[in-house]
Amino acid sequence: MPEDAGSPPPVAVRSAPRAPADRPLLRWRAPRRGGGGGRDEPEMTDLLADLEALKQAAGGSLAAAESGEGLQAWHGEFLGRRGRLAQLMRQLGEAPPAERARLGRSANEVKRELEESFAAREEAVRRRELEAALVAERVDVTLPGRPVDLGRLHPVTRVLREIDRIFGRMGFQTFDGPELETDEYNFELLNMPAGHPARDMWDTFYTTVPNLILRTHTSPGQIYAMRARAPGPLRVILPGKTYRYEQVTARSESMFHQVEGIAVGEHITFGDLKGIFVSFAEEMFGPGRQLRFRKSYFPFTEPSVEVDVSCFLCGGAGCGLCKHSGWLEILGAGMVHPRVLRAGGYDPARVSGFAFGMGPERIAMLKYGIADIRYFFSNDVRFLESIRH
Repeated sequence: MPEDAGSPPPVAVRSAPRAPADRPLLRWRAPRRGGGGGRDEPEMTDLLADLEALKQAAGGSLAAAESGEGLQAWHGEFLGRRGRLAQLMRQLGEAPPAERARLGRSANEVKRELEESFAAREEAVRRRELEAALVAERVDVTLPGRPVDLGRLHPVTRVLREIDRIFGRMGFQTFDGPELETDEYNFELLNMPAGHPARDMWDTFYTTVPNLILRTHTSPGQIYAMRARAPGPLRVILPGKTYRYEQVTARSESMFHQVEGIAVGEHITFGDLKGIFVSFAEEMFGPGRQLRFRKSYFPFTEPSVEVDVSCFLCGGAGCGLCKHSGWLEILGAGMVHPRVLRAGGYDPARVSGFAFGMGPERIAMLKYGIADIRYFFSNDVRFLESIRH
């Protein structure tokens, strides 16, 4: 159809091109803080500034901490699980992903510096507190020390050791024997056969085993020693405990010590016995001691004597210790009976010998002025401390 001459020309209309189906439409997103694109630079800068401010504040506060309590309070405020550094580090999750690594390194560096500063300050405070304590609690080492109460040897033990030392210098050896003894060794071999009246001198403890008793003296040791050394020369002492069924009084006990001694050889005389005890008395009780030999009886020696020493307290003038006699009895002795020599394996026609027996408790009582033998076994510390050696 022909166009009218007076009508305006037609306008061509073009439609907007369509985006491909695999490409999303671009949309504008306003920045969260200010303009200028998608990077959140002002937020990162604020967090770094907060970390620096925290480090400065922590350093000043740490320098002001002067005690262990103050350090613990500082640690809780800045490095604790709910401390200020922990609160800042929780904000890292809100930072842009591209900046989280750098912010994390900065935060860890601040944490490391604060921990090192805390450790150094803690050591400095500890040293200062230690020095202050040393000054306040200073000990004057030039003052004399407090005396220590040391233990002492029991007086009987001391006497036993002294006896062993004195006779050891004279060539005597120490020999030991059993405390459980047979009737044969305790009596028969010592010239006391069954029914002999001399057995009444010893009140004996018997056991439930026939012929087995607690030894009443250390003299059975003579037989053991002689049979071990015969036919050669012999010089031994035999210390040990003995047992007798006696009433316990100030001067007697049912258990006490004895020291037996025996010397066997050719040409041994009573003069040798006297010389031995003169030397013994001077060493045990002091120089200038006088001895007195009184005749006596023992079934295993012949002749037999009792040996007294001049009283070392009054010098022989007479006192309560020596019962005003001037003498103190210390032991019994004599020449070994021929029958005992034969029982020990010696020929009495060729050899001779002497034997003796002494009580260490009696010697200790005389030497230390002890009036009651029961004190030795009472375990009273006051008594033991009163004995001054």
